[in-house]
Amino acid sequence: MAQNTITNEEKKKAAAEAADAKQEKKEKASSEEIEKLKKESEEAKKALDEVGQSPDEIEAMFNKRESVDLTPANCRFYRSEGGLISMELTLPEKEVEQFERIVVLRSFPISNPDEYISIREPSTRRRGNGAEIGLIRNMHDFDEATVKLLNEELDRRYFTPELLKIYSLKEKFGYLYCEAETSAGRITFVLNNPYSNFRTLEDRRVLISDIDGNAFMIKDPENFDKASLKKIEIYL
Repeated sequence: MAQNTITNEEKKKAAAEAADAKQEKKEKASSEEIEKLKKESEEAKKALDEVGQSPDEIEAMFNKRESVDLTPANCRFYRSEGGLISMELTLPEKEVEQFERIVVLRSFPISNPDEYISIREPSTRRRGNGAEIGLIRNMHDFDEATVKLLNEELDRRYFTPELLKIYSLKEKFGYLYCEAETSAGRITFVLNNPYSNFRTLEDRRVLISDIDGNAFMIKDPENFDKASLKKIEIYL
């Protein structure tokens, strides 16, 4: 009986030692796992610091959408209740997307103003420049109401008054000051390099861009005010 008692006690002791060893192994493994996770976290943070991007920016980079061709078959443009230009996009095997606000840009504002219209998400401080949702190959593929809606937005963005008459050109401190009459009224604008600020387009129109990024157009140089034309012909 004594032998059996000792054997049982030994078994209990062995079992207790095994349990302790198991717990110690488990705690050690847990500690190693925590250290591993900490190291991975530190490496990830270091990588983010090196590229200078926040986790939100990294996420946005990997979730960047692909631009698609926009046609009357897959999208619809409309005004939101707040007066913003909005779009509904329907793509095969995807949920319908609603964009309450979109940005409409011309890829070739001078040479092809009605073709290759870029539709983009708005830019935000968090995500930076808005991603391109899609591209309209030719605006006139859409119905008249849609063309009118898109043109309203484009005219607002690409406001280019027609130059009607130049009253004076004066150079001062390396800049050229132009006082002129335009379709938007009488104004004075400044050119920093008139030899590059004046551009003659293929259809003979003349585009003038000032130091602030504003643009003015001489639509028909042949019928433009002769005295005004004489003032700028050296730059054409």
